[in-house]
Amino acid sequence: MRKLIVTGDDFGLAVPVNEAIEEAHRRGILTTASLMIGGAAARDAVERAKRLPSLKVGLHLVLVDGRPVLPSREIPDLVDGRGEFSTRLVGAGLNFFFRPGVRRQLEAEIRAQFLAFQETGLLLDHVNAHNHMHLHPTVLGLILKVGREFGLRAMRVPYEPVFPSWRASRRGLVSKLAGWMLLYPWIQILKVRLRRAGIRCNDFVFGLNDSGHLHQDIFLRLLSYVPQGVTEIYCHPATRRCAELDRTMPDYEHEQEFKALVSPAVREAIAASGFQRIAFSEL
Repeated sequence: MRKLIVTGDDFGLAVPVNEAIEEAHRRGILTTASLMIGGAAARDAVERAKRLPSLKVGLHLVLVDGRPVLPSREIPDLVDGRGEFSTRLVGAGLNFFFRPGVRRQLEAEIRAQFLAFQETGLLLDHVNAHNHMHLHPTVLGLILKVGREFGLRAMRVPYEPVFPSWRASRRGLVSKLAGWMLLYPWIQILKVRLRRAGIRCNDFVFGLNDSGHLHQDIFLRLLSYVPQGVTEIYCHPATRRCAELDRTMPDYEHEQEFKALVSPAVREAIAASGFQRIAFSEL
């Protein structure tokens, strides 16, 4: 049987994101959301989630390209003068790997985000990391270590099969192949470590190669190429543009992704294909 998880990422980043995730669950196909617990609209997101007990919520750990939960004085090597994480992913990854002091600060921030999520009272459906930083071996090790204390049971594996992805979007075969080759070794390491730790995960993902651009036509084509097993489709929906989205993701088509999630045509295609829509906690 083909099982489908449909996730809204960046829950808590901004109110238009929260509105879209709530509506996409109420009258669309969204089954889960990944909460940015330190986001500017995190409190609003938590209030909405509590009104929607059927919406399963996970933790979207932010360790790069965002703001921390801890004050800057406690993690000085992770943030810049504005108190923000680095946007240079490679440089941040090297710091995480080679500097013990940075790793201690990183563990403290990861624990603080898990604790903040726990204090919301929401059940932890899954964990993933902003910009897929949980593929980094140091970050993954700390998530597994800290996550045991907070009931971690499931994580996202960002493995997108190349040819179904290309057939759905009808563009970028070379770039998709290059990305697949770059990520493949790290994805295999992630799978092995999750299996050893007893952490459940999806088999495939869509949304990696066309992040921010999963409009209705691509969504409908994707559904025809979803393989057997557990597939997650993740999106970045919003009901409208706002300053925070313009700053962080200026080229994303947030409103088009929202329209796809609530599209009657997409709902009908999922029903006709016999997908079982689930959350990570149902694996």
